[in-house]
Amino acid sequence: MSTTHDETAEAVSQAENGRAMGPAALASVASVALALYFYYVRGDKQRGQFIGLWPATILGLAAYLRLGEIKRLLREGAD
Repeated sequence: MSTTHDETAEAVSQAENGRAMGPAALASVASVALALYFYYVRGDKQRGQFIGLWPATILGLAAYLRLGEIKRLLREGAD
């Protein structure tokens, strides 16, 4: 028996809501802390700014991978 699109979307939503802060979010927080350390404590402003760009890249990659997973779940639910 096939499920409807709404049922599949609800299952994906429940699976996503059950997740805590993932490794990508933790890595982003750690890179912000590292950037602040280099910028203010070590006085290396250029390195601090460079490291400060990492969180956006990390979160963007995690979002891309998560969307691929959701797409796969929706495709499986449509079958």
